Amino acid sequence: MVRKNKVKVGIIGCGAIGSRVAQSLFKDLKDDCQLAGIFDVDAQKVQKLAQSLLVKNVVKPSIKELIKSADLIIESINTTQARDIVQQVLKAKKNVLVMSIGQMLNAENLFELAKKNNCRILIPSGAIAGVDAIKAGHLVKFSFLTHTTRKPLAGFKNDPYLLKKGIDVSQITQETVLFDGTVDQAVKAFPRNINVAATLSLACQNKKKVRVKIITSPEYKENSHEIEMVGDFGRILTKTVNVVCPDNPKTSYLAVLSVIQTIKQFCSGVFIGT
Repeated sequence: MVRKNKVKVGIIGCGAIGSRVAQSLFKDLKDDCQLAGIFDVDAQKVQKLAQSLLVKNVVKPSIKELIKSADLIIESINTTQARDIVQQVLKAKKNVLVMSIGQMLNAENLFELAKKNNCRILIPSGAIAGVDAIKAGHLVKFSFLTHTTRKPLAGFKNDPYLLKKGIDVSQITQETVLFDGTVDQAVKAFPRNINVAATLSLACQNKKKVRVKIITSPEYKENSHEIEMVGDFGRILTKTVNVVCPDNPKTSYLAVLSVIQTIKQFCSGVFIGT
């Protein structure tokens, strides 16, 4: 059934994720929502995406104009500016889907603002399975939650944290632990590479009990995430093996698909397991 009033969707960030979401709006999501506009500080990316979509008047001159044109904003820039953008959206009383999940940690003011203005902050499950079970499990006492991620070397090429540590990933010849620590430390060290850990922390609402380990190896060809959570509910143990996004080796394809599915649920009004 086609909605009488389609949800107007605006996209901030026209990289790999933003571009695939925009394309999906014309394919899988066309019955329930429509593309209201796109914006990126990189003019070439915006024009390239607009040309591929074969639509006119979709490029917006500013974030402010984009927010004004849409009901739901997709933040897909994955930078430290994301928090400010989310705040702008919420102040305008619009809904926002956040890809820069790490920026949502320690951001209670944004969740309060969303509640005050009667709008939603949507956080997709990303590259993992079992987020709904973790949200349920945290309702009772739990002991710990561990997140171990394994990614190919290409996902860490020219990573600022590793360069600062003097680690050249091209010289790695065997399985190597790049990081083992808390969520706050992981998000600070790998802001573009560890959104899953932030998602888990928000899901269980107790980041002090979450431990993160990041491993790489020349043998790894896929991104994988292992999650273990133990509590009064029992034990959750999941492993998700992802292929990398064809457009971006630092992103799992499932993470992109989860964004599209979250938009679909929001626009259709049908929520399962969230």
